[in-house]
Amino acid sequence: MIDDLAMVLASSVRLTVPLAFAACGEYIAERAGTINISVEAMMLGGAFNAVWGASLTGSASFGLVFGMLAGLVIAFVHAEFSHRLSVNTYVVGLALNALVLGLTSFLLDSVDLTGHQVDALNIPVLSDLPLLGPALFAHRWPAYLLVGVIPLVWWLVQRSRFGLELRAAGENPQSADVTGIDVRRRRRQSVLLCGVLAGFGGAYLAVGEVGAFNQNMTAGRGFVVIAAVIFGGWKLRGTMAGCLVFGAADAMRLALPALGVHLNSQLLIAAPYLLALLAMMFLAKTHRQPAALGAPFVRGIV
Repeated sequence: MIDDLAMVLASSVRLTVPLAFAACGEYIAERAGTINISVEAMMLGGAFNAVWGASLTGSASFGLVFGMLAGLVIAFVHAEFSHRLSVNTYVVGLALNALVLGLTSFLLDSVDLTGHQVDALNIPVLSDLPLLGPALFAHRWPAYLLVGVIPLVWWLVQRSRFGLELRAAGENPQSADVTGIDVRRRRRQSVLLCGVLAGFGGAYLAVGEVGAFNQNMTAGRGFVVIAAVIFGGWKLRGTMAGCLVFGAADAMRLALPALGVHLNSQLLIAAPYLLALLAMMFLAKTHRQPAALGAPFVRGIV
């Protein structure tokens, strides 16, 4: 029983890690007023580019860098179209999701990819602890970067001048503009930061957990990330809790058949996404979102 529980906990944390990286980026974007629908494309592009980069260089660690660059390029396209050319951000995001899904599917059949995986790093003594040891202290080394990324993102948004201007752009862009803040620029920068982190999350999924790229391997995780931000009430600690809940739901989907619990397979596959929909349905209106979330900025129009 203890071994089964330890397996489920370890799987939950592993599946939470890529969500958490991407959710840190989505949190930044949404606090600036952008619902970044293309986070799914950033994760998927990051996953493919990480495996491609690892195949070119022979290093899974370099693959992570390639993954971040892919996320950054997709974010640049989204930011320029949405916050410079004033194209509807939802249309841009959905178009990018479709484009990256089709492009990666095509390239998967056209490019020779070899599997690479970053090294595991077990923390001495701590990884041998019963139950929590394998769940918290026995992961691939990039997973431990979250220990620094999460407080850094919190400080950036909540304690830095940049973060203050970012939040102003998401709460009251007209007032922010009057005070001299370049609202469009701050929103573009937030999307770029989201691209880097989401690209890294997708890259970690590919070269950290799986060691290969499969068609549509993110399978809607970008939308789960958006749900996690809503679940957390646009607060970083709540967002991370949401990622853990969705990661645990995904882990149960994989673990239950292995534990001999036989449920409808399609229901198990749908469970994490059903949970995400329920979270958005019941929590979106109970938490206070940034006042200008999803609203385009037009100077001089209140």
